[in-house]
Amino acid sequence: MIPTGVTPPGGNVFFLLMGAILVFAMHGGFAFLELGTVRRRSQVNALVKILSDFGISTIVYFFVGYHIAYGISFFADVKTLTASNHGFQMVRFFFLLTFAAAVPAIISGGIAERARFYPQLLATAFLVGLVYPFYEGIVWNGHYGIQAWLTHAFGAPFHDFAGSVVVHAMGGWMALMAVWLLGSRKGRYGKDGSVHAMPPSNIPFLALGSWILIIGWFGFNVMSAQQIAAVQGLVALNSLMALVGGMLAALAVGKGDPGFVHNGALAGLVAICAGSDVVQPIGALAIGAIAGVIFVYLFTFVQHRLRLDDVLGVWPLHGVCGVWGGLAVGIFGHQFLGGAGGVSFWSQLLGTSLGVLIALAGSGIVYGSIKYFIGIRLDPEAEYAGADLSLHHVSAYPEEDIERA
Repeated sequence: MIPTGVTPPGGNVFFLLMGAILVFAMHGGFAFLELGTVRRRSQVNALVKILSDFGISTIVYFFVGYHIAYGISFFADVKTLTASNHGFQMVRFFFLLTFAAAVPAIISGGIAERARFYPQLLATAFLVGLVYPFYEGIVWNGHYGIQAWLTHAFGAPFHDFAGSVVVHAMGGWMALMAVWLLGSRKGRYGKDGSVHAMPPSNIPFLALGSWILIIGWFGFNVMSAQQIAAVQGLVALNSLMALVGGMLAALAVGKGDPGFVHNGALAGLVAICAGSDVVQPIGALAIGAIAGVIFVYLFTFVQHRLRLDDVLGVWPLHGVCGVWGGLAVGIFGHQFLGGAGGVSFWSQLLGTSLGVLIALAGSGIVYGSIKYFIGIRLDPEAEYAGADLSLHHVSAYPEEDIERA
């Protein structure tokens, strides 16, 4: 009989496997969120793109990215690979892969409907294989002594428990650069400065995507402990409070718009990732609510004032709310606000800023080079026909097309 409080053999493997499966399921949420938001002629493309990006991410992260971040590779025989704790490192790779693959899934929503398919997969290979793990290794594996320096200078390292900055801000700021280089969809903005509406094609699918992401997010945050003994109920409650705060705030300021409501919940979850293990639940509610307001107002500002055609609003949602989540740790994590302490606002500011700079530089080099040498945009005829027919040769509703013909 296993003594009370002792993790059974393979227990951590099974625990992290369940987390990996939950986060893997989130990629279905990304797909349906994009599918419901884009126009009908780009729905198939959304589905194929998210799954294909995951496949490319798996290959490059397995062979290159995981080694860059953690110095671990899997070029050994089976006995060697499974000798340590039932192969814990292999399931840890699966878990962290699902985080890494979220980056191109985030970018996909920003550049939807007008990006070429294979150049985007090439961009995914470089971003997930090189750029993302470079920053991941700095934050979660102490590379280059940056965390040690922050601890020495400000009394605490940069704290990002589940990836507000490492995953979401990185993906969102990479997407901003890609959206800017790609340009807006044809017809989105008039020459007279007008903004032409391109409403979501399917609100139920958009809502389904949001729900899948919400459910999977509890694996994203809670299982980031990576060990059964380190699990905190606080992380689960903070995730719940933040998503409710983000949703209700977006409901209020977004005047009941279903897109704002469902994305507001995600904004709260993005923001709480970093500090879900150190902030008090009322602080998590406030963090989520502020994130919901940020998303609603910034989404409108980006579309109408900056005239950046970020289709799903991934820069406000993941980029800016991710930054807010990183900074919020340095505010709500302090003991005088009920937090656990052991955090520094200056470490959070510098660590977050470093992530933004690496994301912008890496994305700019990758997408800029692909744009210059290969091209990243569909030609006008293919864009007019829609990504589904021009890239995949089938629409989401082929029977309707036959009837119309």
